[in-house]
Amino acid sequence: MKYIVALDSFKGSLTSVEACEALAESLRAKGRDVVCLPLTDGGDGMIDALAYNLKGWEREECRCHDALMRSCKANYLRRDDCAIIESAQACGLLRVKDEEPRPLLATSYGVGEMMMDAIYKGVRELTIGLGTATSDSGLGMLRGFKEAFLRTRGVFDPRFKTWQDVEPYLKSLNLRVTLAADVTNPLTGPKGAATVFAPQKGASADDVRILERKALSFASMSAHHFGFDKSQEPGAGAAGGLGYALMQYFNGEMQSGAELILSLIHFDDYLKSDHCTVITGEGRADKQTLMGKLPYVVLQHCKRVGATCILLAGQIDDRTSLLEAGFDEVRSINAPGESLAEAMKPETAKRNLSLAIEPGE
Repeated sequence: MKYIVALDSFKGSLTSVEACEALAESLRAKGRDVVCLPLTDGGDGMIDALAYNLKGWEREECRCHDALMRSCKANYLRRDDCAIIESAQACGLLRVKDEEPRPLLATSYGVGEMMMDAIYKGVRELTIGLGTATSDSGLGMLRGFKEAFLRTRGVFDPRFKTWQDVEPYLKSLNLRVTLAADVTNPLTGPKGAATVFAPQKGASADDVRILERKALSFASMSAHHFGFDKSQEPGAGAAGGLGYALMQYFNGEMQSGAELILSLIHFDDYLKSDHCTVITGEGRADKQTLMGKLPYVVLQHCKRVGATCILLAGQIDDRTSLLEAGFDEVRSINAPGESLAEAMKPETAKRNLSLAIEPGE
């Protein structure tokens, strides 16, 4: 029996790399053949997971700004003229997790800086994972890109005062941008970025109304300038509307983050072995898991070839629906009676993962 350990992160507890290694180490100690494939859907941990799986890609470090405009260092992956950027490296929730939420000020500025850093180094094909602590519709990213472009010239050039002044340069690059996210929400409206996601980032009801109004105004002005409007495209609301700005201004193509990652690491090739059992999972599994989240996408790949697929999670809700969807087993890794606070501790989570699968089951 070959085990393929393909876990997403257990948010707030373990990264996908930490979770996969904990389970893989346990199985190997019991003499089992294990392939360790940390996975992600494009959010926090994307670069670490891909660096673990991909060969021939190098880490590049750059200076940028986080969501609160503090200077920080971020990493992205590069191979020849291709780069993979994790937006959370600049302005993800982990950067500001101990700060008081400031939803009206949080900016995606650093993503624009990371993009320009890669372009300045010769990159012409960008894959960008979307996941941020921001709700600025990508306006910060545009400003960061423009100002980083000016800095590469070594001097402030008065000809470049607006985004329109940068457009000829951008067109000359023939840049290809692919976006990775598991979010299909539009930019505005009842299912838009402000209404659905901003409250999760600390926005009050008044904040949501302000953010929605700003998004509507930005989309209207952008549509007038370009002659087309991508604000209602699926995924435009990803990463607080960053998805919209990258589609509208960079012609970014939205893809399922999970599908893109599985394609990059050639996941299906690992399923060609006979008697293969795939173990996937995340921190919480429920009906939302079945709405295109990474474990569900992994399951679809397993079903195509008849591979066994086991789902592990810290918390499980509606086990029946998960089993009916096709998972062969759905298991909580937490010990009976264990408090959530205890279960979330990294060492406890690693121990529980190591005990979750007994070879031969």
